[in-house]
Amino acid sequence: MNWYPWLNHAYRQLVEFHQQGRGHHAFLLHAHEGTGAGALLYGLSRWLMCQNKQGIKSCGKCHGCHLMLAETHSDWHVLAPEKGKNSIGVDAVRQLSEKLYEYSQQGGAKIVWLPSAESLTDAASNALLKTLEEPPQNTYFLLQCRHPTHLLATLRSRCFYYFLPVPENAIGLYWLKNQLPAVSPQDAQTALKLSQGAPLAAVQLLQTEKWQQRNSLCQAIAQALHKCDTLSLLPLLNRDDVQQSLHWLISLLSDAVKWRQQAQNYCVNQDQQALIYLLASTQSVENLLSTVDDWIHCRHQLFSVVGINRELLLTAQLLNWEKQLCFTQ
Repeated sequence: MNWYPWLNHAYRQLVEFHQQGRGHHAFLLHAHEGTGAGALLYGLSRWLMCQNKQGIKSCGKCHGCHLMLAETHSDWHVLAPEKGKNSIGVDAVRQLSEKLYEYSQQGGAKIVWLPSAESLTDAASNALLKTLEEPPQNTYFLLQCRHPTHLLATLRSRCFYYFLPVPENAIGLYWLKNQLPAVSPQDAQTALKLSQGAPLAAVQLLQTEKWQQRNSLCQAIAQALHKCDTLSLLPLLNRDDVQQSLHWLISLLSDAVKWRQQAQNYCVNQDQQALIYLLASTQSVENLLSTVDDWIHCRHQLFSVVGINRELLLTAQLLNWEKQLCFTQ
C-alpha cells in the first residue's frame, strides 16, 4: 500500500500513544475520502503486528511483517461489506467476534480494520459494542469513517476519536504536480479544491472521464446562459451521478457570488474564470445567493426524499432558474 508524506505526523503521533501506554484498543479515524486514511491505518497495523519494532517503524523482516506485506496475516481481519452489498450485517460481526476470542494464531496482536464504519447496520453496531466493551486481550479495532454522525452514539463513545486533516494546500498541490506533471497549475488547483483538499481524490478526478464530464457541463452552462435556455442542461444533470454534477454547478454559482464580492482569489474553479464572470454578470448577488440555496435544496430533496422523481425535480429547478435569468436580463 502506498504511503503519503502528509501522513507522517499522524502516524508518529499514533505510534507514540502506544509506546507511552496510552494507545486505545478502539480507534475511530475520521477522514475525508482521498486523504490516504487507509494507508495510515495499514501502517499502524503493521507496527502493531511487528515482532521486532524499530522505534516507530516496523522492521519489515520478521514473520509478522512478511505476512502483513503479503496481506495474509491470520490475525489481521478486514470487516467490510460482502461483494454486491452496501452494508455489514450482524452475522458478520458475530462470526468475527468468535474468532477474536480464540488464541492469536501468530502469538501477537489481533487487529480488526473497518474501512467504512458507516457500513455497519444498527444491529451490527450493537453486536460490535459488546466486543468493544470487553475486548479480547491484545486486540485492536481500527474504524475508519467519513461521517461520524452516521454512527451510533454508543459506538462513538467507546472509541478514541482522531481527525485526519487534509494536507496544507501547498503540500497537496506539490504532490499532485509530481504525480501528474502534464496537468496545468490551474487544473491541479481546481481539482484539489473541488476535492476538499484531498490529493488522492484530486488525482482520481483529473485522471478519469469525470474531468471531461465536468468540462462538458461548464461548456453547456455557458451556452445555456447565452441562449437563456437552462433546460438544455437536463440531459447532463439527469444521470445517476447527479450528486457530483450538482456539486460542480453549486461551486460555480458560489464562485460567481465571490466574484461579485471582489473575492476572485477564493474561487474554487480557477480554470473557469470566463464562465464565473458570465454567471456573475447574469444576476445580482441576492439572486445568485437565492439560486445557490435553490440548488442546495434541490440536491437535499434528491437524496432525502424516498421515491422522488429526479427528472421532474430537476426540470422544475432548471425552469425556475431560467425564469430568474430571463427576468433579470
